[in-house]
Amino acid sequence: MDYSLVNLFSIILLFLGLLGTVIPVLPGLLLSLCGVLIYKFGTSNDLPMIYIWIFSILTIISMILNYVIPARTNRKYGGTRWGSIGSVIGTIVGLFFPPFGFFIGMLLGVFVGELLHDANDKKKALNSVKGAFVGFIFGTGFNFMVGLAMLIVVLIDIF
Repeated sequence: MDYSLVNLFSIILLFLGLLGTVIPVLPGLLLSLCGVLIYKFGTSNDLPMIYIWIFSILTIISMILNYVIPARTNRKYGGTRWGSIGSVIGTIVGLFFPPFGFFIGMLLGVFVGELLHDANDKKKALNSVKGAFVGFIFGTGFNFMVGLAMLIVVLIDIF
C-alpha cells in the first residue's frame, strides 16, 4: 500500500479531530487518536509507542473531564441539577442550528433550566450560565491542546 495515502488519510483524520474539539457533532479526540493510530500502524515510521500510550491516556482523561468539568463549574457558580439538564437539552436542540447553535443552546438551556427551578433568582441563573461557559472553555481548551499535540507530533514525524 502507498504510504503517502495513509499519511494523507491520517492527517485528514487529525484535522477533522481538531475541528471536532470545538464542534460537538464530530467526535474530536477520538478521530485524532484514530489518525495517530493509522499513522503509527499503517506506515513504516519512527513514531515511538510512548506517544500512542500518552495520547490514549489523554483521550480517556478528556472523555472523563468532559462530564466532570461542566458539573463542577456549574456547582461552583451556584448552579443546580435543573441547569445541567437544561444544558444538555439546549445543546441537543442547538445542534440543529449550526455553526454556533450548540453553544448558544447550551447557555440558554442552563439559563432556562435555572429559571424553571427558581424563577425569582435571575442572578443565580446568570451565575450558572457563567459556570457553564467557564466549564466549556476549560474542556474545549484541553481537548484542543491534546488534538493539536497529536497533529504536531505526526506532522513532525512525517517531515
